Amino acid sequence: QVQVVESGGGLVQLGGSLELSCTASGNIYVISNMRWYRQAPRKEREWVTTITVADTTTYSASVKGRFTISRRNAKNTVYLQMNSLTPEDTAVYSCAVLLRQTATAPVKNYWGQGTQVTVSS
Repeated sequence: QVQVVESGGGLVQLGGSLELSCTASGNIYVISNMRWYRQAPRKEREWVTTITVADTTTYSASVKGRFTISRRNAKNTVYLQMNSLTPEDTAVYSCAVLLRQTATAPVKNYWGQGTQVTVSS
C-alpha cells in the first residue's frame, strides 16, 4: 500500500504566497519523478510542474517564474512554493508520485486527494 497526502492549501490574497507539500508513504522501493497538477472549477486538470530524481525541473508557462518545485528524498516529500498568486491560480492542487514498490515492480503513478488553493482578489 502507498499513500500520498498533500497539505498546505488555503485562502490567500492576490499577490500572496503559499507552500504546498506532498508526502508519499507505505511500501516504497524507489521514487522517480514527482509532479504537481491542478484543476480549477469547470476546467480540465492541468500539469503544473515536474521534478525528476536528478532534480531537473520543468514548469508550465502559466507558473514559470512564480512557482518553485523541490524535493526532500529522505522524507519522500515534494514541495511547491507558490509566489505572486492570482485568482487564476485558484484550483485543487494534486501531486503524482511515480514509484516502484519493489525492485522488479513496474513504475506506477500514485495520486493524492488534493488540497484546495483559493486566491482572493
